[in-house]
Amino acid sequence: MCSILRGHRPPAQRRVDIAQSQRPLKKRGRKLQEGRTTPWAHHRDRKGKHLEQRIFSATVRRARMLTVQRMTLALVILAIQATLGGGACVEVDSDTEAVVNEGFKLGCISCKMRGEVSATARVDWYFTAYGEKNASAIYGYEDQQQEFLDDRFYDRLAWNGSKKTNDLQDGSIYILNITYNDTGTFRCVFTRVLTFQHYEFQTTATKLIHITVVDAITRGMASILSEVMMYVTIIGLQLWLVVEMVYCYRKISAAGEEALRESAAEYLAIASESKENCSAALAE
Repeated sequence: MCSILRGHRPPAQRRVDIAQSQRPLKKRGRKLQEGRTTPWAHHRDRKGKHLEQRIFSATVRRARMLTVQRMTLALVILAIQATLGGGACVEVDSDTEAVVNEGFKLGCISCKMRGEVSATARVDWYFTAYGEKNASAIYGYEDQQQEFLDDRFYDRLAWNGSKKTNDLQDGSIYILNITYNDTGTFRCVFTRVLTFQHYEFQTTATKLIHITVVDAITRGMASILSEVMMYVTIIGLQLWLVVEMVYCYRKISAAGEEALRESAAEYLAIASESKENCSAALAE
């Protein structure tokens, strides 16, 4: 009696109250087990799916941006290397037909066999007129300085070879206002000094160019076809490079999206599994 007056309920009454309070939890657990969800759970599922779609879309956009940035960086690096890299040396024969009263380039290229060895070179030009036997020195170039050695070519010759270097590999010159008296043989002489660690080595290269002065150049069919094929080859290679870059970009982008789909599927599986665990916990 005293315990009732003080507000304390007997143990039997407390057990009845606990059983009544657990009835709503049991009903909710049965509803979850039967697949019936409350409006709050449905709203939570929709919100979770919307969040997952937003995360997946943002990840795809980020992967595409990274792919574009990598491709752009690779192209920039290639352009810088192409700009900074030295051009290859190729020995090409000079033309042999000059048109009267026009300019003409006398080509003379002597490539250095070992590019890593420092060297200096001097270029001398000699001319033997048609019907003559003796050659006369007409021009010299060394240390970026020109020498005019024959009055017949004075103010008619200009350096058209390697620029801003003493390691000459292109010793071409340009003749202004060609005349019929320029018909003959031109001789180009490279005198190169290779500098090694403990000694120097001198080499000499000579090239002969037989010039014929004509009224007009008549191009042969072989020359025209070779020029057309050259341009077709250049354009074809550029188009092939563009197609290859687009193909690689699409392939990399598809691989990235596939990896993102797999990661998103794993994320969804983990999320659904966690939801099932929560439902089971609530049911219990």
